[in-house]
Amino acid sequence: MRADPFSEILSYTRAESVVTGGFTAGGPWAIRFPAPDKIKFFAVMRGFCWVHIDGHAEPVHFGTGDVGLLTAKRSFVLASDLTVEPLDAMSLFGGNASNRAQLGDGEDFCHIGGHVLLDTTSGGLLADVLPPWIRVPATSPHAQAFSWLLDSLINERATEQPGAQLVSAQLAQLLFIQILRAHLQSGDAMPPSWMGALSDKRLAPALQLMHEDPARSWGLETLAKACAMSRTTFVERFRTVVGVTPITYLTQWRMRLAERTLRQEDSPIAAIAEQVGYASESAFSNAFKRLTGRSPRSYRNNAREAGG
Repeated sequence: MRADPFSEILSYTRAESVVTGGFTAGGPWAIRFPAPDKIKFFAVMRGFCWVHIDGHAEPVHFGTGDVGLLTAKRSFVLASDLTVEPLDAMSLFGGNASNRAQLGDGEDFCHIGGHVLLDTTSGGLLADVLPPWIRVPATSPHAQAFSWLLDSLINERATEQPGAQLVSAQLAQLLFIQILRAHLQSGDAMPPSWMGALSDKRLAPALQLMHEDPARSWGLETLAKACAMSRTTFVERFRTVVGVTPITYLTQWRMRLAERTLRQEDSPIAAIAEQVGYASESAFSNAFKRLTGRSPRSYRNNAREAGG
């Protein structure tokens, strides 16, 4: 199979989705949630609500079947009516082992939610390139996949069959990936980043090549040819979409791979240097220090001290 940069980056950040609960509501209602320390996702299974993130002028409307991803580290309100005084989410769900609640008769609205765990060291590679919120409407091309995933999640949580916890975790992971896929294919403007390159079909072949064999000494001519562009056009487009030149991107990805190996393995630094494409330990050490501010040995020692 060809390299899949998207899967590699999700794996690198150790993204893991967890369903945490939900609630039903009837009549006018509003709930204020504290600023999250994790990426949150939710789906409206029945009814509608407004999402008002602190600092954003306009609330966002979510209807039945719509799915959302909230990355902003700001408090927010979910409400059927934004004029209603919101209840405090911590008081509503606190001490509730099932993390489920009901407001009123629960007939008008049904919500299921969770969060995404990221590695504390590498998670920024994903979290930093996402917008404050993503809304995937039920009318999108991804609606069929979302509908199946959401129905399956509800069923697993309701029936509590053997293995339900694991199945729910896998379904939540698929839901998160589908949300990101929908975002990539939405056509919305994105800030310069690797995610922008994934959504750019003309640049995707170069990204695939670099992730497929990061140790190779990729030349600009070869990468440009894979994208059916001239060298000048390719470099300019890559810098505009990704924010750095192709060679800088390759170097940064090499260093991220090296960081992971330094944290997780006892491989000699010379061996790591060879794995990421450097002919000598000194050349690798100089490049690593230039990008991270520390030598490979110092980085490894600090990572182990931080990890206990």
